[in-house]
Parts: sequence; C-alpha cells; structure tokens
Amino acid sequence: MSTPVSTTPLAPAGAPRKAAHQAGGGSRARAWATRAPLLPALIFLIAVTQLPFVATLVISLFDWNSLAPDQRSFAGLGNYGEVFTDASLRDSVITTVLLTATVVIASVILGLLLALLLDRKFLGRGFVRTLLITPFLLVPVSAALMWKHVLYNPEYGLLNGGWAWFTGLFGVENPAQPDWVSDMPLLAVETALIWQWTPFMMLILLAGLQSRPAEIMEAAKLDGATGWQMFGYLTLPHLRRYLELGILLGSIYIVQNFDAVFTLTSGGLGTANLPYTIYQTFYQAHEYGLASAAGVVVVIGTIVIATFALRVVSSLFSEEASRA
Repeated sequence: MSTPVSTTPLAPAGAPRKAAHQAGGGSRARAWATRAPLLPALIFLIAVTQLPFVATLVISLFDWNSLAPDQRSFAGLGNYGEVFTDASLRDSVITTVLLTATVVIASVILGLLLALLLDRKFLGRGFVRTLLITPFLLVPVSAALMWKHVLYNPEYGLLNGGWAWFTGLFGVENPAQPDWVSDMPLLAVETALIWQWTPFMMLILLAGLQSRPAEIMEAAKLDGATGWQMFGYLTLPHLRRYLELGILLGSIYIVQNFDAVFTLTSGGLGTANLPYTIYQTFYQAHEYGLASAAGVVVVIGTIVIATFALRVVSSLFSEEASRA
C-alpha cells in the first residue's frame, strides 16, 4: 500500500524567522507610537532639569568668582573638598540636619494625633478636616510672612497679645514682651514649618488609618482588646509604611527649605541652613564654583532620600494590590 504524498508546498526555512522579525518590528512600532505623545514632555523635562544640573556640575569643577571673571581656572574636586571643610558650610549642614529632624518628628507626631482624631465620627468632622488642611495649602512665603508679622511681631503680634492677656489673669501688668525671632530664632523657624507640614503628615496617616482591614479590627474588639492594645499591635504596625513615607517626603522638602529661613531670619542668628548658605555663596559672595559644588551635594543627598521614598511607595502599592 503506497503512502500518500502531500502536495502542500513547504515553507522556506527562513519564513518563521522573517515572520517573527516582522511581528517584532510591528510591536516596536506600536510601542513607539504609544510613547510618541510623551516625547515633548520628556524633552521639556530634560531641558529644564537635566541640562541645568549638568551645567551646575561643570561649573562646580571651576574656581569661578564673578567679580574676577578673568581669573577663572579649573579646580577639579577642590570645591567639593572646601564644601566639607569650610566652617560656615559645615555649620549650615548641622543646622539643616537639626531643622529637618525636629520639624519632621514633631509634624509626624502631631499629624498622627490629628489623624486619630479625624478617624472617629463626630459632628462637623468634614469642616474640621478642611480647617486642618488649610496651612498646607498656603504658599510657603505667605505662611512665613504671616508668622513673622501676625504672630511673632513683638509690638502687635498675636503671641505677645495672648501672653499679656494670660499674665493679666494673674494680676501681672505690662509683662515683658519677648521678641520671638531674636530670642529663639531656630525654634521660630521650626514652629512655622511644623505648623505648615503637620497637615501633610495627617493626610498620609489618615489614609493609612482608613485602609485598615475592618474585619480584623472588629475581631480584636470582640476578643476584648483594649484601645491601647489595638493601637500598639494592629494600628501602629499597619501605619509603618505610611510613617516611613511621610518621614521621607517631609525630609526631602525640609532639607531644601529656603522660604522660611529667608523670610523669618534672613539666615541670621544661627539659622542658616544649607540652601540659604548656597544662596549667600552664589549671590552675595559671587563664588559660582563653590556654590555649585554645594548645590550638587544637596541634589545627591535629596536623590538618596527620594530613592528610599520611591521604594516605600512601591511597597505600599504592592501591598494594596496583593490585598485586593
């Protein structure tokens, strides 16, 4: 019995490879067509962020004072060495660390307390929440000016007026009026920043509180857990990622803060942080190379903090996705 012979023509040996190449080319074309609308935004982002940073990086390698432009010379890493050895810059780094740590820790604690309050149901909760968010919506310079003239002013500020009223209750007439900015300059800057950043921490932590699994909280109540036990063993561990996110994002901003220091104290009385010192070095001392080197150091430090923040955000999204 003879075996039937197929009359179907055989495909060339290179046909599957050619088809795969065409399919790959089509998928790449579709990918580029999808990304094409984003190219103008990408070009704009590179033009306004990366090119100035590259220019700053190049300038930081030169000994360049604008008052003597003919004496400009290549300094290599000398400016970076001066950033870490100069006494004024070193003091500004210490002030920046102290200012950042104080503001972030205090705003996180106050934000947590306010978030716990707003997590409960009570009459007028929406109105109270709106009032508490308002400080974060103010322009930073406007907020600093309000604290400087409306609250801190030694002649007509509300703080001194309240102090006089309070001491008057105890029969003290014409009490000594403190000059808040002169007597406690760093605390004055920290208080203004804490007031403005507490609502931000409150919003992040309130979102974390409202994402707690309701069934687990109800089960703990049925098992007789007290409020402190539920907070310590359920709420606080659940808020860990949100606390990390708030601390990292707050640190990124406070490290770069310039408005409050410039408006309240003009960098005097030991309040000059690193951004203000960079401003002084660039615009007042006209040391372009040294100021650029300090700016690069700040950017690198901010990138390191932002990297941790992005990892925390990514882990939060992963946890929410796995829970869903």
